Amino acid sequence: MNHAPRFSLTLEVPAANSADAYQHFTAKAAYETDVADVMIDCQKGNPPFILLDVRDQLTYEQCHIPGAIHITGRQINAKTTAHLDKNTTIVTYCWGPACNGATKAAAKLASLGFPVKELLGGIEYWRKEGGQVEGTLGVEAPMYWSIIK
Repeated sequence: MNHAPRFSLTLEVPAANSADAYQHFTAKAAYETDVADVMIDCQKGNPPFILLDVRDQLTYEQCHIPGAIHITGRQINAKTTAHLDKNTTIVTYCWGPACNGATKAAAKLASLGFPVKELLGGIEYWRKEGGQVEGTLGVEAPMYWSIIK
């Protein structure tokens, strides 16, 4: 009987030691948050962060997370963010995991001096996890961005 260790793609690169792993994962959590955590905070009322939808104006109007404000990602600058409190964390979101708009917006906001996190999964996963939405189309709005509007 052969008892030689089997090759593992998962463990081809060994796991980091626990101290390094702790540093990595706490650093990662400093930049990201998930739908469930944001949803729970929103359900409690008056969340301690600003939720920022960075998609285009039309898609925001059609469907967005209740309480979210809107600034199109490409329009984020010192002037368009002057009304925002630099002591309040901003949580950015876009379409979903295949969209990097929230990442780019978070980088711009950080460069302007805002504390910021990115909502993993965007509005796609918000909706998939049963999050409430509002807007002119609400739940009837498309789940994904389309070049054909």
